[in-house]
Amino acid sequence: LTGPNGAGKTNLLEAVSFLSPGRGLRRAPLPEVTRRQATGSAGWAVAARLLTPTGEIQLGTQLEPGEGRRAVVIDGRPAQSQTALGARAPMVWLTPQMDRLFGDAASQRRRFLDRLVFGFHPDHAGQLGAYERAMRERNRLLKDSSRPDPAWLAALEDTLATSGTAVAAARRELVARLRGAESLMTEGPFPRADLAIDGRIEAWLEDRPAVDAEEAFRNLLCDNRRIDAAAGAATEGPHRSDLSVHHRTKAMPAAQCSTGEQKALLIGIVLANARLLAGERGAPPLLLLDEVAAHLDEARRAALYEEILALGAQAWMTGTDPALFAPLGDRAHHLGVDDARVTARDAVGNG
Repeated sequence: LTGPNGAGKTNLLEAVSFLSPGRGLRRAPLPEVTRRQATGSAGWAVAARLLTPTGEIQLGTQLEPGEGRRAVVIDGRPAQSQTALGARAPMVWLTPQMDRLFGDAASQRRRFLDRLVFGFHPDHAGQLGAYERAMRERNRLLKDSSRPDPAWLAALEDTLATSGTAVAAARRELVARLRGAESLMTEGPFPRADLAIDGRIEAWLEDRPAVDAEEAFRNLLCDNRRIDAAAGAATEGPHRSDLSVHHRTKAMPAAQCSTGEQKALLIGIVLANARLLAGERGAPPLLLLDEVAAHLDEARRAALYEEILALGAQAWMTGTDPALFAPLGDRAHHLGVDDARVTARDAVGNG
């Protein structure tokens, strides 16, 4: 997708991203996704026909006017939650804002890792949601009540322990698999990364069964009620974990690498994840790459295109200059975007 800035290229990628669980590529509040020209109370919808190795799937999602959450329809039937999308349409995206991922707050790296986990564990989104809802309610109880109901607190902490341990275990499992996949890679345009997940629950899972880690977390939450009440937030849990990334060859934290190396490391992780998912599910995830090519040198840009083609992945890429995609020739479908209008072009690099 090529066209001038502000033409609507990222909007198209965002629309596709709503066919997966979560708040979409920009993480914008759902009502803000409505067209600016819309008058009064308006909603929005996205629909797609997905061709998979097992057959065709009809996907749809929409936000009704006045609603706080979006509805999901799969093959004409309402789904209970967005989690169902993760099982049908795994996808990963990279945006210009993610160029700072390794130097950003830990929450950004957790969000990136969780997006990768969705492809292998579609229920991960549900576990995250349950954990976050229970955490908000526990924070509110501890803050607003001098003597909160101990039975209600215990019930919330049970949810936190169960869902939190599941979240930590899924993250830890994927990081281990990515670390193994990176080890098998030869050094190339995208440097190999050493990955680790840093967190107390994840550390417990290294040397004890999940049920024991869950019980330890439950006890820790109970013991920390006074500390958490004073802090106004839960001080322990997977919401405090962090994804650690190092440049393997240079033995250097990713945050200390050059901007170009950080971007190459990030792309390498996404490609390793796509290869893992393709091996497990028989198809790679859908890739949404917003302005990724513009900030790569010519060699890495060509290598990225060859990797995508070798994977057999469907990738949506945006850029302002059609020449960036010239190496793809007729192996890509080129669309021009201008003032929210989309037109087909003959071949990449041609007007």
